[in-house]
Amino acid sequence: MCDNHAHSAEANERNRYGRRAVLGGLGAIGVAALAGCSEQDSGDGTADVPAAVTLTDGDTCEVCGMNIVNHPGPSAEIFYPDHQPSGHENPARFDSTWEAFQYDFERADRGWSRSVMYVTDYSAVEYDLFEFRDTTGISTHPEASAFAAASDVTFVANSEVVGAMGRDLIGFGDEADASAFRDEHGGKLVTADEVTPQLIAQLGR
Repeated sequence: MCDNHAHSAEANERNRYGRRAVLGGLGAIGVAALAGCSEQDSGDGTADVPAAVTLTDGDTCEVCGMNIVNHPGPSAEIFYPDHQPSGHENPARFDSTWEAFQYDFERADRGWSRSVMYVTDYSAVEYDLFEFRDTTGISTHPEASAFAAASDVTFVANSEVVGAMGRDLIGFGDEADASAFRDEHGGKLVTADEVTPQLIAQLGR
């Protein structure tokens, strides 16, 4: 699963999912609102978190070191207001959602607090499913507008659809989308608060 995979060019079978037709104008408004959502207040009752950033060709995963945009699946970003993740400026960047949670659990054990975790919101994008290595992959979306706060999505955990690092947590801003995805591809629905180290240990390779 660690080899570079140019999924947009090499996919053998693709299924296009057009969310814009369903969400219409309200979807664009919802995505814009999510970009400013806060998981943690500044202390004075006002939101004080940075917006998601677009991932670039030079961004690598904090956990596995792989180039993020060249691999399929959901990605994630975490901002730590009082720390530099892995010795660099925020955010911490990940090529899978489960690695982001794993990293965050480890940092929480060190006393770190995040201001926000952003994850790919597959309700906000037109995504592809494609067959490779006898599995089904899902496209990656590095643009800032594709991210939503983890607290605002419903995850499908441990479905048959894989990302860069195997089975993952695939997020949807619309719970109905998550339910439909689960019904078709298996897995279970969880919120960010329900993601535990035990669940994370079941994912990946």
